[in-house]
Amino acid sequence: MRGRCPISPRKRTPRNAKNKRGRNAGAPVELGLEYEVDITELSPNGEGVARIKGYLIFVGNAKPGDHVKVKIVGLDSVAADAEIVK
Repeated sequence: MRGRCPISPRKRTPRNAKNKRGRNAGAPVELGLEYEVDITELSPNGEGVARIKGYLIFVGNAKPGDHVKVKIVGLDSVAADAEIVK
């Protein structure tokens, strides 16, 4: 190990490797579209949590047991933000 770094930058995976697929490449929802979802749990922030094909949807002003129609207003690589459509 003399003179050589045990963690070589050439062998280490880049920090942004998960972003190589492109933003929102695997999201089963699209920005601006409406979906009907069942709220199954609450997030630590107090938002309702729903899932579409395992993809997290955070819905403000919703509680577990609600069946609501939501509009997607924000997307991330692992979750989406939505608001209730009245």
